[in-house]
Amino acid sequence: MSKADELFVSMCRDILDHGTTTEGEKVRPHWEDGTPAYTIKGFGVTNRYDLREEFPALTLRRTALKSAMDEVLWIYQKKSNNIHDLNSHIWDEWADETGSIGKAYGYQIAQKSHYKEGDFDQMDRVLYDLAHTPFSRRIITNMYTIADLSEMNLYPCAYSCTYNVTHRAGDEKPTLNMVLMQRSQDILAANNWNVCQYAILLMMVAQVSGMVAGELLHVIVDAHIYDRHVPIIKELIARPQFPAPRVSLNPDVTNFYDFTTDDLIVENYEHGPQVRNIPIAV
Repeated sequence: MSKADELFVSMCRDILDHGTTTEGEKVRPHWEDGTPAYTIKGFGVTNRYDLREEFPALTLRRTALKSAMDEVLWIYQKKSNNIHDLNSHIWDEWADETGSIGKAYGYQIAQKSHYKEGDFDQMDRVLYDLAHTPFSRRIITNMYTIADLSEMNLYPCAYSCTYNVTHRAGDEKPTLNMVLMQRSQDILAANNWNVCQYAILLMMVAQVSGMVAGELLHVIVDAHIYDRHVPIIKELIARPQFPAPRVSLNPDVTNFYDFTTDDLIVENYEHGPQVRNIPIAV
């Protein structure tokens, strides 16, 4: 069975059984009808996925992997903050009349700094360091820029990636690992979406760096289940589980900026029925 399913079920049960509630507290999110959107939350949830073993897609329901990859490319490859550069509508509610979400996500990745080797934006610096000083402990992207928060239509949720290279004796290639830091996550709507996104990002960066994609360590500060999601979650985690799909990339791509969603290869993805019409708090 999929290890991602096992982790997801265990996490959800722990939040439901041992989490704390925000009911009655002052909260920012509201439902479409204006009702406050309360949550049951777990603090400091950490999950570890080893991409050398299997790809961490849920089989309890289908995760739209190509759409997840498209959003990753929007942020880290296109470095865009405009929804017109994105092929889904997940950011529409936070966009202004021009399509901009403010100084958020791809805008931050595109910001350049001056180094002795030259001027680099955040993603280009990651790629440069992995090519030239792969065992550096400073290979990080960070989108939580305090000075720009007031000009972001939504603060970044998954905001920081730290890349770390290991090389075990006898291994032909080094292994690239990642720590994903996330301040807040809607477990039903976004958990496996984010996990799969950053697993794909790790795979892409590893491939163009001549490495093997290794562990994705996902740290969620506020892992929450919304009150109106509780019955959906209970039904979801009771479903049958299937073996993980095989997910790979077109091996001919050697430049990060050449990847498209057509280069994602998904095989043998058996899964349960999709969850429809999930209410989203804003």
